[in-house]
Amino acid sequence: MDTLGLKWNRLAGVTTDGCPNLIGLLKRMQNKVTEIDTDQKLVFLHCIIHQHVLCKSVLKINHVIDVVTKIVNFIRARALNHRQFIALLEEHETEHRDIGYHTAIRWLSLGKVLKRVWDLKAEIREFCEKKDKDFPELSDEDWMADFAFAVDVTALMNELNTKLQGKGLFVHEMHSLVKAFMTKMQFLSSQLESNTLTHMQTLKEVTPSADHLRRYSSMLGALHGEFSRRFENLRKIEDEMHLISSPFTCSVDNAPSDVQLKLIDLQSDAVLAEHFKSGSLLDFYSSLKEENFPNMRRHAQKMLVLFGSTYICQRSRQCNGRASP
Repeated sequence: MDTLGLKWNRLAGVTTDGCPNLIGLLKRMQNKVTEIDTDQKLVFLHCIIHQHVLCKSVLKINHVIDVVTKIVNFIRARALNHRQFIALLEEHETEHRDIGYHTAIRWLSLGKVLKRVWDLKAEIREFCEKKDKDFPELSDEDWMADFAFAVDVTALMNELNTKLQGKGLFVHEMHSLVKAFMTKMQFLSSQLESNTLTHMQTLKEVTPSADHLRRYSSMLGALHGEFSRRFENLRKIEDEMHLISSPFTCSVDNAPSDVQLKLIDLQSDAVLAEHFKSGSLLDFYSSLKEENFPNMRRHAQKMLVLFGSTYICQRSRQCNGRASP
């Protein structure tokens, strides 16, 4: 920090990929900041996108992923097999004309591959029969039900992943996306308990048994619990995030004491309320006069500069790597 000409008292938070080796460094950073201002507390966040990907471990769908990977490798690994499979798809005039590999480091690719193999399962069965290659799971009702569930749940997680990678998202916006996903998991879990498959269209195709539905309901409940555990650090700053994202509707009682009286002034000002509705958060807080709302501006600066993810850093490294000779 010092060598870069950056001031420690301007540091609001640190976002990491959760590496345990960083714990000591983060503690030293907090100590350094405390030496300058005893009241300043840094916000330490674990990358939201990274956390989201780690949550998939509780789904226990490796028995599906492993078989699908073997199927794709059988088709794609040998050039002759691949050409013949593409020819078969062209003959059947299918919507999809190929299947792709699943890249282990990319969660998004998994959901896409599962969905593509599911959509082409009839053609894959036919191709494997012609090649005298047996994948017994494709005829196993229990495995196919698990496969259908995996397609639906990875699609839901992919949707969240894509939203979290959106440009210009503030931490509170990413937190809202995660909260919405957690609520969906609770809702879908209760629906499966009552044999309602309205929002699980792939699973609906296989008519799963009551035992299957109970197990899938439990898996979604476990996924909700894992999200709740991993995103506990965000809940600790939820009131402060809400204060900044919704200053005209947030509770004064839940606001930090140093802004409560000024928050009442803010919520009573119709002109400021209209300005808030019509502009961006950055424009709104920039327009607040320092002499009138110093602490509100300070809290806004702290929340709006936090990085919810290390994704932007990873993208920058990738871009730099491509640009390098």
